[in-house]
Amino acid sequence: MGLPLLLGLLFSQTGGLLPQSIEQPNSCITAKRLCLADPACNATYQILENCFRSYAKNSFFILDHAARNKCLQAETMIRNSHFQECRCQRRTQRQEEQCLRIYWTVHSTVSEGDFNLEKSPYKNVVSEESLKTNYNKLATQVSESHLAGDRTNPCLQVAQVCSLNRRCGRLRGMYAANCSPKDGHPCNQRKCHQELKHFFGKVDMDFTKRFLFCPCQEEFCGERRRKTIVPDCSFQNSSKPNCLVLLDTCLKDYMCKSRLADFQEQCKPSSSSSDGCFQHSHATCLEAYMGMIGTPMTPNYISNSTADVTLWCTCENSGNHKEDCEEILNSFSSNRCLRNAMQSQMGLNQVNTKDQEELQFISSPNIQGDGTSTVLTAKMYWESVKKTQPEVLMQNRQLSSHSVYSGDRFSLFTLTLTLLLLLLGSP
Repeated sequence: MGLPLLLGLLFSQTGGLLPQSIEQPNSCITAKRLCLADPACNATYQILENCFRSYAKNSFFILDHAARNKCLQAETMIRNSHFQECRCQRRTQRQEEQCLRIYWTVHSTVSEGDFNLEKSPYKNVVSEESLKTNYNKLATQVSESHLAGDRTNPCLQVAQVCSLNRRCGRLRGMYAANCSPKDGHPCNQRKCHQELKHFFGKVDMDFTKRFLFCPCQEEFCGERRRKTIVPDCSFQNSSKPNCLVLLDTCLKDYMCKSRLADFQEQCKPSSSSSDGCFQHSHATCLEAYMGMIGTPMTPNYISNSTADVTLWCTCENSGNHKEDCEEILNSFSSNRCLRNAMQSQMGLNQVNTKDQEELQFISSPNIQGDGTSTVLTAKMYWESVKKTQPEVLMQNRQLSSHSVYSGDRFSLFTLTLTLLLLLLGSP
């Protein structure tokens, strides 16, 4: 009698020892598995797979009318089955790619000439990155070294802190190397984009956001910020393509198409909103913007002297589609939501003379690639002293509140387990 009672007490008070299921009920991967077990759904899905392959080969401007209607009918049918509201998880590497391919198979139709995609294929979940990052801890270590540094370039401090984090430093070195010319040969843009996606997808966002959106007050700092993604390889080409051609390339790549749909939803501007965003979330907008880096539609800063961003494309010779072309370009260069989100992250609205006097700076080692266009130098540390301790305290509170066991629950768990062992060990 004693053992069942103890086990009941143990599981009732601790919530059980087994972890919660990691299966995502609304995942498109799960939906496909259920669909393939249903003969009618399976047949419809096969039609849509053929549609998906056809759209991947042909421009969305040139579509066969009969085939299009067949795809539309199949898509309408299947969306009312297992795939209703199915979504994918961000930052899950191979599983993300598999899920996105399924998502676009059942959402393969695109209206002719329509730049605006229906909605993001990603689940809207609150990121837990702020609970995992050790940026503030590393920044404190750097600040305690009491080294001198240049006070005019706050962007370089992030590289110093990144170099102390194994993953950040390693992946940053990988994309810097792959985005640099080697032995007189130009860089491989495809490989460069791949490594950039790895960096922004695998490194904690507390690092990547500070990398990409560091505040600058002068051009030397702005140059470092603009060169963060090594734009000579990742952003620029010998000539600017038309933005409509760039969009067409993106829509044929389901990863780029997914990131674009996410960017359109999360960074949708609103003239009536005080924060400028329809979704009222600067954080998710910046995450969606970073998701575009490493795709054919990689954005970057326009120049060293501005925080405005753009795409590497033009609307010249767009003919009757000039308005469509400008809509694509303006979604980055004239996006109120994105601009406000970037300014908020950079702290441009809060930086004043008093704050500047409370900043600490230190020097750090140089990390350079080959050529002046790929120089990634880490020389200094920038951190607001008055914000560091409150942020660390808040993270500690968040970690405590998200712990599987609170102190009281863990104590009860230990006591119950001790009693169980004593009971089992008694003759």
